[in-house]
Amino acid sequence: MFYDLVKTSVIRLAFAMSKELRKREITALALTPGFLRSEAMLQHFGVTEANWKDVGKRKNAKKNSPDQNDAPEDFMISESPRYIGRAIVALVTDPDVKKKTGRVFSTWGLSREYAFTDLDGTRPHWGDHALKKYGETKACDEQFYSYWESGLIDKMFPDWF
Repeated sequence: MFYDLVKTSVIRLAFAMSKELRKREITALALTPGFLRSEAMLQHFGVTEANWKDVGKRKNAKKNSPDQNDAPEDFMISESPRYIGRAIVALVTDPDVKKKTGRVFSTWGLSREYAFTDLDGTRPHWGDHALKKYGETKACDEQFYSYWESGLIDKMFPDWF
């Protein structure tokens, strides 16, 4: 529940900020990583950035472990914190980034658009992995955003943006 609450709130915040800051030529957007290979995840799986792929070798041994939940398979498509950093650099250096204001973007989608890679030269694509493993899911598309357009705030304060 908390994950969903925070994720949706960050996306909504980017949307609202983009409206409020539009007259100042400031871009506000949300950025989401895939399965982030953070220090906490490395510690959880007992690996380091240097040997994190060793988790995949342990998949079969840990398959029935209740605390693993088949996560090693997901972990194998994880991305380093630098991947999202490279996404930020790509956005900041894009002269047309304003076109993205108010929306949410994924590291894997941006890596295809801007051709950046992770530390090891790969382009982890959590979206493709999740689709293959878990099936179709809902995404933030124009219908999702249309729910917020011309909402109560816009009616109460038509000049807020």
